Amino acid sequence: MLNAEVTQQSAFTFSIAPYFSIQHSALPVSYQVLARKWRPQRFDDVIGQRGVTQTLRNAIAARRIAQSFVFAGPRGVGKTTTARILARGLNCVTGPTADPCGECDACVEIAQGRDIDVIEIDAATNTQVEKVRQVIIEGLGMAPVRNRYKIFIIDEVHRLSNNAFDALLKSIEEPPPHVVFMMATTEIDKVPATIQSRSQVFELKTIGVKQIADQLRVIAAAETIEIDEAALMLVARAGDGSMRDAQSSFDQVIAFAGASITADDVTTVLGLVRRDLLLDIAEAVAQEDAAAVFTLAAQAVESGYDLRSVVRELSRLTRDLMLVKIDPARLNDPEIAAEGERDRIKSLAPRFSSEDLMRAFDVLTKADYEIRGSAHPRYHLEMTLLRWIHLRKLVPLSDLIQGIEKGAPASPRAGAAVPARPVAPAAPPRAPAPVPPARLATAVASAVKAVEARKDGQPRPTPGPATPPVAVIPPVGSTSPWVAVAPADVHAASSVELRDTFLEEVRKMKKFFHGTVVAMAQKIELEGDRINFTFGPHHRALRSQLDQNRVWLEELASRLAGKRLAVVSNEGVVAGGAQKPTPGIAAPVTERQAALKQQALEDSGVQAMLDVFAAEIKDVEER
Repeated sequence: MLNAEVTQQSAFTFSIAPYFSIQHSALPVSYQVLARKWRPQRFDDVIGQRGVTQTLRNAIAARRIAQSFVFAGPRGVGKTTTARILARGLNCVTGPTADPCGECDACVEIAQGRDIDVIEIDAATNTQVEKVRQVIIEGLGMAPVRNRYKIFIIDEVHRLSNNAFDALLKSIEEPPPHVVFMMATTEIDKVPATIQSRSQVFELKTIGVKQIADQLRVIAAAETIEIDEAALMLVARAGDGSMRDAQSSFDQVIAFAGASITADDVTTVLGLVRRDLLLDIAEAVAQEDAAAVFTLAAQAVESGYDLRSVVRELSRLTRDLMLVKIDPARLNDPEIAAEGERDRIKSLAPRFSSEDLMRAFDVLTKADYEIRGSAHPRYHLEMTLLRWIHLRKLVPLSDLIQGIEKGAPASPRAGAAVPARPVAPAAPPRAPAPVPPARLATAVASAVKAVEARKDGQPRPTPGPATPPVAVIPPVGSTSPWVAVAPADVHAASSVELRDTFLEEVRKMKKFFHGTVVAMAQKIELEGDRINFTFGPHHRALRSQLDQNRVWLEELASRLAGKRLAVVSNEGVVAGGAQKPTPGIAAPVTERQAALKQQALEDSGVQAMLDVFAAEIKDVEER
């Protein structure tokens, strides 16, 4: 009976053993994503964070190990990875060392996240103070089971509640000698200052596109993946400074394209905007081809691109063009342009002025905000590109002033379309011929000199034979006060018409002054050689404003009338009283001031500013 049972048991063992072996061999080998497979295992493997890694290496070598570390920075730049490498260096059997062996039990288990003395806590799921007390505070007094240090790695530490931070504060300030805290966060501002002041804070920065591309090139060679340079740069840019994001995107593209990857594969999988489309849009704007702009916008919509991404990439392109204009050597920077794009960017950069690119960046940034909440984002994109074209027609102020100084209107920039001039009416009144700025400055200086001389009490020159007045036509778009008036017409006009003409010219030239001062007068009359402004008794401020502009008003009135007119401000009638006149002539100007003013008016640059901005010289000081 016993033999039968033994035989039966042996047969049973024999029958099930092959089954387990077959099932085990049929299990698929688990795949490890690139972000985990290529996670740095040493400080030298951490990309783009030399300042942090070198400091930690020196601290370990000098045995200056703090009780608490905070690693802050954007996602995917190596915060938790750096904490794990530091934990391995502290607990390696050859350590503390800056170069852990990677083979001892401590190094292997810490790398795999299963070391009993290195406790990793996700603060996003353990925010309550009870979890902190249970996992951290109650275990502080217990010595490490095997390792040299008991290490608490708290990921996303900013997610802890205020009570949890308060409970953790005392433990971080005075932990046992065998305990080290390491905290990682993407939002350092949310970590209380009391925690930061008790820790060594390390700021990890975003990783450059070139560094990400170099690492992806190494990974592609090790994984036997063929990828062209343009596709590699697209993946690197998609990482947006995060090595982990770039590796995850690379993994996704490999799953789609296999062992051979092109730029079209990357744009298809990741939904990135093709760089050639962006360059085509910039080319159309440079040529001011509005029809091509609508066609290219339609291509972006038909390709399924997120139009906000299109606008953002255009903003990046304007920034790249600005860099190339400022420093042409940056054209060889792969972050600015891939090898196949350099010729187009080199030819595009000179076609835009710096002002064009700065205005374009502002317009595109505003469009990104508008498209976000729009029901018709395509319309916003099209109007944004048309607005960019229109802004290129603006002439820089420096070019305008230079053109006036040379005696010719400023011409549009090269490449900008010249707007068509409007057709004149059938029988327009013939305008006087324009006067060059040099002659204009001389005429103005002579007029000012004559006015100032009369103020000093010199006799007024007797009028000579009738001479046609100097006709002045201001530049296009200017609000210059110089106008041409025929003396015969002015003398024939009545005093009321002359007064109305004078007030209308004041309104055109200084609208704000007319509305706030002139229009508030109780009465304005032309009596002989004087224009009387009558204000109420309580309008002292208005009379003061009129006195400040008296010289300009008198010059304008004298030019319109063809003779010397004085501007006088009076105080209105008070109850039971009479008018109280206010002196109408300003304080006398010294001969030195008159000479300085004449010298300033003869300067071509000053005259150009007066013509462009419709300004006036109130006072001249010698320095």
